[in-house]
Amino acid sequence: METAKIINDPVFGFIRVPRGLMLDIVRHPAFYRLSRIKQLGGANIVYPGAQHTRFQHSLGAFHLMGKAIQSLQQKGHFIFDSEAEAVQAAILLHDIGHGPFSHVLEHTLISGVSHEDISLMVMEQMNEEFRGQLSLAIKIFKDEYPKRFLHQLISSQLDMDRLDYLKRDAFFTGVNEANIGSSRIIDMLDMVDDQLVVDKKGIYSIENYLVSRRLMYWQVYLHKTSVAAEHVMINALLRAKQIAHEELSTLNAKHSTLNVQLFASPALRFFLYNDIDRKTFFQNPDCLRHYLTLDDNDIWSAMKVWCEHPDPILSMLSRDFINRNIFKIEISDQPVSDERKQEKLQELSQRYGISLADANYLIANIEVGKDMYSLDDDQIEIRFNDGSTHNLTEASDMLSPSLASKKVRKHYFCYQR
Repeated sequence: METAKIINDPVFGFIRVPRGLMLDIVRHPAFYRLSRIKQLGGANIVYPGAQHTRFQHSLGAFHLMGKAIQSLQQKGHFIFDSEAEAVQAAILLHDIGHGPFSHVLEHTLISGVSHEDISLMVMEQMNEEFRGQLSLAIKIFKDEYPKRFLHQLISSQLDMDRLDYLKRDAFFTGVNEANIGSSRIIDMLDMVDDQLVVDKKGIYSIENYLVSRRLMYWQVYLHKTSVAAEHVMINALLRAKQIAHEELSTLNAKHSTLNVQLFASPALRFFLYNDIDRKTFFQNPDCLRHYLTLDDNDIWSAMKVWCEHPDPILSMLSRDFINRNIFKIEISDQPVSDERKQEKLQELSQRYGISLADANYLIANIEVGKDMYSLDDDQIEIRFNDGSTHNLTEASDMLSPSLASKKVRKHYFCYQR
């Protein structure tokens, strides 16, 4: 009998998934759900090739984790088989808590709960199903295991998650300038005092990695068109949630038992008609149960039907999203003034014959930003030939502390065309 399943990945070639715990995870319904969630949300509105999924990304990160473990072992660092399996399981499951369209659900239908929180909840639930086989993976994921470098491989400024998604996203968007040398970086990884370090010979690969990360954020992840499209969808979901609440209020006032009228899948309906905060999500098992049936298709199906909804704002936003008639966007280094915002609200109110309050659904005011290299997170350490280690900002000719700490922030003002 074959000892592993082979998956042909367009980025890394053949990925070997061993039978046993790894294959059980990949075959689990909660994990396979990620095949119905696109990695880049609505970025395909700008980059049509960006159709890859979080399922593919998780498998890629798992593949790179195996390479990293192998690289460290070849340099003489002892890693138990149980630790290697656990850290690979943890990276496989690191994104299992993501909802439809990436982070959209975190800001609209639930509040105070991150996808990392949900990932941990799912891991703990799966651990019960797997009779404790994920206990060590969970400890490493939570950074509660003595060998801290294992957690760094999952979550740091140079983790396997980032090494995969940057290379994969650049591949599928066609942004060739952002292609990173993930294999070279992994080959240069080493360990000093339980901390990951990079051999000095790999410093140029690290510099390229950081430049590529900055490029991908501003050219892909925070592309103005993608941001504008995302907020059309967010505003449509917020409007749908308001309509759902109004329906419930009307039914309660009339003591009616009539079915509500807003179309949605059972899972999406649950989040539209209930206010879910952090406490509720952790205490009510129905929240996680419904969440794990949500994927991109729930949102697409609902918005296709909402195009014909009698509410003019919900139908307008839904049609805009479905037909790519996205918000117009203005970008500035300074926040939009209250006067400019009120002026636009008045204009939209008069144009569509709606109240000023309702006109708020036709605008979005967002501050976005990303640093090339965060001085507040785990630092990337470079090891020199004499055995000493220095922070990347000290070792690099290109990345000075002032450049690394520079905060790049932009303000996006979006509104209905």
